[in-house]
Amino acid sequence: MSDTSVLFSSIPVQREMLTTGKLSSKELTEMYISRIEDVDDKTGAFLTTSFAMARKQADEADKRIKDGDASPLLGIPIGIKDIICVEGVEATAASKILKGFMPPYNATVIENLLKAGAVFVGKLNMDEFAMGSSCENSAFHPTYNPYDLKRAPGGSSGGSAAAVAAGECAGALGTDTGGSIRQPASFCNVIGIKPTYGRVSRYGVMAFASSLDQVGVFARDTAGAASLLQVISGEDPHDSTSAPFNVPDFSSQLQTPIKGMKIGIPKEYFLKGLDSEIKNLVTTAIEELEKKHGAEIVEISLPHTEYAVSTYYLCCTAEASSNLARYDGAHYGYRAEHPESLTDMYVRSRTEGFGDEVKRRIMLGTFVLSAGYYDAYYNKALKVRRLIQQDFFNAFERVDCIAMPVSPIPPFEIGALVDDPLHMYLADIYTVTTSLAGLPGMSVPCGFTDPKDGVSALPVGMQLVGPPWEEQRLFQVAANYEKENSWGERVPSL
Repeated sequence: MSDTSVLFSSIPVQREMLTTGKLSSKELTEMYISRIEDVDDKTGAFLTTSFAMARKQADEADKRIKDGDASPLLGIPIGIKDIICVEGVEATAASKILKGFMPPYNATVIENLLKAGAVFVGKLNMDEFAMGSSCENSAFHPTYNPYDLKRAPGGSSGGSAAAVAAGECAGALGTDTGGSIRQPASFCNVIGIKPTYGRVSRYGVMAFASSLDQVGVFARDTAGAASLLQVISGEDPHDSTSAPFNVPDFSSQLQTPIKGMKIGIPKEYFLKGLDSEIKNLVTTAIEELEKKHGAEIVEISLPHTEYAVSTYYLCCTAEASSNLARYDGAHYGYRAEHPESLTDMYVRSRTEGFGDEVKRRIMLGTFVLSAGYYDAYYNKALKVRRLIQQDFFNAFERVDCIAMPVSPIPPFEIGALVDDPLHMYLADIYTVTTSLAGLPGMSVPCGFTDPKDGVSALPVGMQLVGPPWEEQRLFQVAANYEKENSWGERVPSL
């Protein structure tokens, strides 16, 4: 295999090459380091590289492989979203206010990856504190979509999606609060899954909205995503919101047919506002699940969908206001120079350290939590959130999983929506409901738009949503769809 074909092969394929001695982890890691050096000035996927650490980890992995260790991620180069703490590697959450912060400990997901023998090639760009849908809100630089460098890769985990899509790492960790894994996965033609809330520990992950944030993964195919999620999942005594459930073998159902499985299609997700090409591609993918794989398609209703965006932004901004109060210039990170008083230090440090989108959400969250408005806004949003969750529970009494679009629009040009935050928020309409309900959601590549008027063919993803703790079912459906389609094998020209 050529270097390029190796870089764009799936994690299980790479792992087999390492096991059989066709390739060493050191050689594979050097391939990815060279790739990052060659293309990251175009994609802007990385904020910090950790090549010295990666080389050391690769050498250790080769020793373990030689000793017969069969861990599915042993020796595989992985990228880490910069909101996750890696001991001794700068972690900024793409914010000026955390520039220079060196975590003194590893997040639990990082400890799990280290035990599995994964190789860390660096920290990936994102929207500041995971607030955004385009990866333009980073304090340092935007990330660009590898399939069209004039367009956004999605957000907030845009760096993670772009790095996997561009062949800069074999897989990546991201976080999803309202769609921040699924939307960039759709925009960048890779697999992205947000597991059930509580499936993966949040210890060592900088909080945006604690009742919504969840760590998930990106990979080039379903099998790779399953092996990566397998390693990072499980209960953690450091995180009281992690679930005390055994983690099933996510790869065990990849070869199981879906004949007879009932797949729900929510009528509210295919109405006005959905781009016609996206509608056609997702509808075609759903029809294939029925005609080629024997699934039964059932129309369902999620009637409170129209309230989802407003409910989500009330809940997440309220939690962001609380969580980001800790960044005050006093303990770590950015501090304003020569403050005139303690109050002046707080005000200027936060004013100068936070970007516009973060300030916007802190202010909105503080408003909805303030006296006189708590019941009118935040408390009411919590009640609607429960209704949205109940819509899904009612649907899952009739169907096994749900299929729908990820985004109502294809990847948009960098800068096109940066001055229109409301329009940007509305682009999350198909992903925030799953997050509010705490359910597992997955984006699967299902085609490309037609090139026209100088616009490249752009990736589109189909979203699969399952009942709580049923990630296996999503992997099963996605793997069946992949058997008949090769969309995920299409690579960008950089």
